Amino acid sequence: MEAWDGATVRFRYPDPGKRLAAVRLLSSVRHADLAYAGDGWHLDLDAPPAQRIEYRFELTHPDGTRETSTDPGNPMHAEGGFGPSSVVHRPDYTEPDWLHRSGLHGIWRTVHLPVRGLQATVDLRIWSPDGPDAARTKGRVLLVHDGPDYERFAALARYSAAMIRAGSVPPYHLVLVGGGDRDEWYSASPAYSLALAGEIIPRIRSELRSPAVVGAGASLGALAMLHAQRRHPAGFAGLFLQSGSYFQPRHDSQESGFARWGRIVRFTGQVLRGGRGPGVPATLTCGAAEENLANNRDMAAALSGQDYQVAFAENPDAHTWTGWRDALDPHLTALLCRVWPD
Repeated sequence: MEAWDGATVRFRYPDPGKRLAAVRLLSSVRHADLAYAGDGWHLDLDAPPAQRIEYRFELTHPDGTRETSTDPGNPMHAEGGFGPSSVVHRPDYTEPDWLHRSGLHGIWRTVHLPVRGLQATVDLRIWSPDGPDAARTKGRVLLVHDGPDYERFAALARYSAAMIRAGSVPPYHLVLVGGGDRDEWYSASPAYSLALAGEIIPRIRSELRSPAVVGAGASLGALAMLHAQRRHPAGFAGLFLQSGSYFQPRHDSQESGFARWGRIVRFTGQVLRGGRGPGVPATLTCGAAEENLANNRDMAAALSGQDYQVAFAENPDAHTWTGWRDALDPHLTALLCRVWPD
């Protein structure tokens, strides 16, 4: 079990008789070993600059085998791409209010798009407002990398439906792009950027009569959206980039084993050293407790000097889907109103 007590977060894993050889905390803010005392394993952490922590325990058995486990004493879980994690909240944490509002009715459809440049079929899941608001979209599109995960873990369609119904943002189409070969496509790949700008976005424009596409993504998905916009700027009216993987050797040596490390570092360096860029309104968010924070600060500062109209926000979370969800409003809300003022 866990407890957030002022400046300390206390983690406990019960183990009467010490049947385990070791227990390690694997969390969204840091990893650390627990110490055995009494009838279980214990760890006190200084509270991070976050309102919530997602975590699992790595259990080492006497024979050396390991397994990961959620916290048996904590019923609160958060879903993510690697399965459920336990979660502990700071006492002042609250969920976004839009999660509990009724939303606008919408219609889903799927387009299976063969993309020659990728030698693959890309699935586009499209949500469009239904009823009177359908005619008011004016071809506005929010195009999202890792779209199925954004919908499943960050409730992006619910956000869209709730905020459009409330009049907080103008009506738009939501287009969710599947990740495919994610590590390859989303790692500053020239082939993927060309396919996105030359095949995927034109099909979206044809399908939805769209002159105004805002690109969004998180982590590698944010990097890939920025890379595509830099190489093919005509396709984009704005960018919403969360916790982008803008790797730099001075900040991110722990990522150097990633297969496309070199390609990402080269692209990031080009942007940071660049002069005037193909600027559009851009909002960057990053968790205050994540290791990506320094490179996101650097990227926001660089883009601000290159004709991008940049807003940068540090949200009180780490590199998590819930953290990205919690930053949608007000930050995506404000961006969409800037790009689509009517």
